[in-house]
Amino acid sequence: MIMKAPRGTKDVLPADSYKWQYLENLFRETCKEFGYKEIRTPIFEHTELFERGVGETTDVVQKEMYTFEDRGGRSITLKPEGTASVVRAYVENKLFAEPQPTKVFYITPVLRYERPQKGRLREHHQFGVEVFGSNSASIDAEVISLVWSVYRKLGIEDIELNINSVGCPKCRKEYNEILKNYLSNKLENLCQTCQVRYEKNPMRIIDCKNEKCQYELKDVPLMIDYLCDECKSHFEQLKDYLSILNINFIVNPKIVRGLDYYTKTAFEFISTEIGAKSTVCGGGRYDGLVEEIGGPSTPGVGFGMGIERLLLTLENKGIEIPKPKRLEVFLIAIGENAEKEAFKILYNLRKEGISSEKDHLGRSIKAQFKYANKLDAKFTLVLGEDELNKGLVKIKNMDTGQQIDIKIEDISKFIKEQGGNR
Repeated sequence: MIMKAPRGTKDVLPADSYKWQYLENLFRETCKEFGYKEIRTPIFEHTELFERGVGETTDVVQKEMYTFEDRGGRSITLKPEGTASVVRAYVENKLFAEPQPTKVFYITPVLRYERPQKGRLREHHQFGVEVFGSNSASIDAEVISLVWSVYRKLGIEDIELNINSVGCPKCRKEYNEILKNYLSNKLENLCQTCQVRYEKNPMRIIDCKNEKCQYELKDVPLMIDYLCDECKSHFEQLKDYLSILNINFIVNPKIVRGLDYYTKTAFEFISTEIGAKSTVCGGGRYDGLVEEIGGPSTPGVGFGMGIERLLLTLENKGIEIPKPKRLEVFLIAIGENAEKEAFKILYNLRKEGISSEKDHLGRSIKAQFKYANKLDAKFTLVLGEDELNKGLVKIKNMDTGQQIDIKIEDISKFIKEQGGNR
């Protein structure tokens, strides 16, 4: 067992890590353009945070959390999603006392004990943003447009944006009674999970993936038809702002999201590139969550985007992530004295910001040239005893085969003049 990664986890090997770095850098740069700053929260939190913040009726809390008791007898849970931790940090560190809105982003692992599937592992990774302090539909549209910008920069053009309004506590209370009346005669035909949700959060039943439940819900009344004036106005404003940005959307009244904290705006980006229609990014507004966790009444909105699903989408669309810059210099030393001087040259080149490598396994000269080829080095430097005595090195352009002698002290200048690894 110790020779295998735990089920539902995956190593990111050096051959692929550059793809992750590229996406992370692109996300950071996009967030910077939108005025968001990075926040980092712990990988584990007190279990109560997720029970109160995510909701006891959710699949995440009921079935999927990695929860354990630490040596102090405290119930601890590995982070199953990003928002609750960010809200906790916002409250604990009194960020609400600073000028609002507070706009943050994160890149984090999340852990859920669920059946591993394509694009979703038990340990997966998310990009996310959260904004606190604004009720305006314009900030909802900004959050959505940030996601849109990331997809456009990556060349993903045909992804589908679905939006909905899930109302507020005021109009949802009335709607829940209508919904429960509709479901009352169908309750015995619903799955056990939905029967529990019937009392605690009936709207979550609409989100059930059970085919039998979906059959019973074919004529279900929908929240969007029972919005109060404030929620209706907010939703119309959101559509207006998205239209101003030429962001196409579909109003999907069955989006309720899988977490209890959502209010008003709920949205999902849908792709067919990882099999059947799948949500590759989802989010929305959560105006009561900060207060629920112990802070002042503060509106909030955000999203989470799975990195593994994004990579899979790019792969299936045939979109290649740019490979990292190639190795600039490989040094080949012949003789003990040359070996020591080469080691010094290697260090000095790296100080100059020139990516450099040499053999550390005692390979033959021929084998070292082969190794330099495998590393895709732009230049190979050969330093033997004769060259060392003259203060020179032989430098070979591995693309053209051109070879010249240059002074040791001019190596860095020559590489930079040649354009390095471009």
